Amino acid sequence: MFIINSSVMKASPCIRYSFALLLFLTCYSTTAQPPFEFDHPTANLSTSWSNTDQSLTVYDNSSDTSRVQAILTRRLFGGEFACGFYCDGNCTSSLFAVVIVSDTRSPQMVWSANRDHPVSYGAILNLTATGELVLVDADGSTVWTTNTTGKTVAGLNLTDDGNLVVFDTNRQLVWQSFDYPTDCLVPRQALFQGQQLIPSVSSTNWTTQKDLFSLKMTDKGLVAYVGSNPPQAYYSSRSYDVYDNYTNTTGRRYVRLLNGSLSLFIHSVEPSDPDGVITIPQASSAQYMKLMPDGHLRVFQWKAGWSEVADLFTDDYLEECNYPMACGRYGICSGNQQCSCPVSSSPRVEYFKAEDDRQPALGCSEITPLTCNATQDQVFIELENVTYFNILVDMKSVDMDTCKRACVNNCSCKAAIFRYDFAASTPFYNRGLFFTFGGFHNDKC
Repeated sequence: MFIINSSVMKASPCIRYSFALLLFLTCYSTTAQPPFEFDHPTANLSTSWSNTDQSLTVYDNSSDTSRVQAILTRRLFGGEFACGFYCDGNCTSSLFAVVIVSDTRSPQMVWSANRDHPVSYGAILNLTATGELVLVDADGSTVWTTNTTGKTVAGLNLTDDGNLVVFDTNRQLVWQSFDYPTDCLVPRQALFQGQQLIPSVSSTNWTTQKDLFSLKMTDKGLVAYVGSNPPQAYYSSRSYDVYDNYTNTTGRRYVRLLNGSLSLFIHSVEPSDPDGVITIPQASSAQYMKLMPDGHLRVFQWKAGWSEVADLFTDDYLEECNYPMACGRYGICSGNQQCSCPVSSSPRVEYFKAEDDRQPALGCSEITPLTCNATQDQVFIELENVTYFNILVDMKSVDMDTCKRACVNNCSCKAAIFRYDFAASTPFYNRGLFFTFGGFHNDKC
């Protein structure tokens, strides 16, 4: 029996008559060696290294099973940068990476060349006679290259900023890792318009997330997105009308991680003052910023171990329930990240089940998945006093039934927000529905 919950929603003092309509179908180990006594930051042409080389200095992580076989090192405030083969577990595969080493047992990866294609034991990194840095897997296949052959390359350098640089005979930059950020920024590194940070799948799976979280510098400021079609912003560093009357004629917009701030340059450039600043604690030792798998932007610092010193989006204005995946797919977030699955209240019918009853933040799944060819068997349930992190109005001055029909008639639509106060309707045409609904706090206006 197919039913639709038609209960009337009570008015909220903050947003009147706002609810969601969900559409359903019913029926490797080694002793750590001491740090280098001297910097070893450069390499000449016709040099190669292998992850089987036992002469490479090894740094182990005391808190997990990761380690790095260092090729180049450069001292920094509170430790040193190193680049080399980074691996985890039994080290049957590894990444070519740049790490911060603040202790002989604490390498922290801040950049990698091949996080989506780890190389096997026996892989070789070759700085060729023609000036190309090439990572070759054990089977002889080329995994990654700087594509710098024929550019009068003279060598490789790990700078005191942690930037891996291929330079020419005039000591000019030919290629740099800073042009290809992954999920981290280190002090003095900038994220330019056209670049982005994308987190790894998890703390133990370094593969790039696909179509989920990203951080970009735009014409209007620093924006964090969650993947959908199109991507939707869940954090913006500013209101969108502050810089509309300014034009940056000096180049791309960028944001730079500095000691004590994340500084935004929209229409000005250094050495001018930034146009916006997100304050972070002053560094007393090594520090880095990372876009996390859960969409948070966190700053970590060495304090006898790596510890979080700032959660920038949250410290700015986001609450936990404002994060798109705070409660996983289809979850409803309330209070201090209290997670639940949507339930029809009148009568009570469960169309979703928790992915893990012991870990509700993992989200929910449909008991019976939707199909595009059974619209006659699909019904809506109403969820009172819930909102969404990013509401973009698709339809105005329509009634609820029109909103419902628009959703039913589009196969990619999974839910809709209808708001009487805006006389607007917002069907969600999302692939996979990456969002968490958030609860309204009726006592806060």
